Amino acid sequence: MTEGNFIDYIKIFASSGKGGGGSTHLHREKFITKGGPDGGDGGRGGHVIVKGDKGMWTLHHLRFLKHTRAEEGGHGSKSRSTGKDGEDRYIPVPLGTIVRDADTQEILFEITEHEQEIILVEGGKGGLGNWNFRSSTNQTPRYAQPGMDGIDGWFQMELKILADVGLVGFPNAGKSTLLASITAAKPKIADYAFTTLKPNLGIVEYRNHQSFVMADIPGIIEGASEGKGLGHRFLRHIERNSALLFLIPADSDDINSEYNILLNELRKHNPELLDKERYLAISKCDMLDDELKDEIAKDLPKGIPSMFISSVAQVGLTALKDEIWKLLH
Repeated sequence: MTEGNFIDYIKIFASSGKGGGGSTHLHREKFITKGGPDGGDGGRGGHVIVKGDKGMWTLHHLRFLKHTRAEEGGHGSKSRSTGKDGEDRYIPVPLGTIVRDADTQEILFEITEHEQEIILVEGGKGGLGNWNFRSSTNQTPRYAQPGMDGIDGWFQMELKILADVGLVGFPNAGKSTLLASITAAKPKIADYAFTTLKPNLGIVEYRNHQSFVMADIPGIIEGASEGKGLGHRFLRHIERNSALLFLIPADSDDINSEYNILLNELRKHNPELLDKERYLAISKCDMLDDELKDEIAKDLPKGIPSMFISSVAQVGLTALKDEIWKLLH
């Protein structure tokens, strides 16, 4: 999946099918010229249904599908035959998709399980045929109910990445390089800020054929919780991670200060993010000798486990995977 194909926000118009009308048919056959009512009910209009698909990672497939319309229900007919239900329309989405009403911004539901199905808009109910209106005083009703109209509206779909570990750091901290080093992911890597504009996912192979999912999320800048930089676009992806791996480069002017800024941006966006397990990795440690490492280690943030790593030199990566596995289990 290329970076340009990652879409985590989409707006669509969904319209359910109208219900079929009931029939006003009166029973007629040879030797029975004035049979009673036998008009059947109309069929239900088709629903528009959102369905979870664990094989999908993006909303890109909906980019050019702005309108989704379900089929109308069939009309009732003679011999009390009910009309055919309208065909439902399915919208497949990745796990972690939130659906909102586009007008009110109310969250309607979330899709978190494979093949989970939730009706977005219900099809109109079919009308009753004249068979239902017969009585002792009205033995040949010549009327029936029309089908109910379907429902339509605009809806927003937002994807929150479901990953075990989210990489948190400033732009150019080495997050993409780390992801490329310990997974098969191929994120765009360059020596300038905001190389990563979309989240990248990679599966980290661990011991005994076990694995966990790591997400490289676009770098935080100070003020991101107010929408600066890439702002809320990346912060919402962090909400679903089980653990957070903070990555700060060894050549940072003040590791403590950077960590506190990152922590503060998460706190302002959603205080519950601070309840997640955290680990601190000091990247680019291949630039340091043992003496410098000892000096830096004395001033690292308190209350969070940490270690030195180098993705380029492959230093500390196995130990880092061990520590992350402990956090997750």
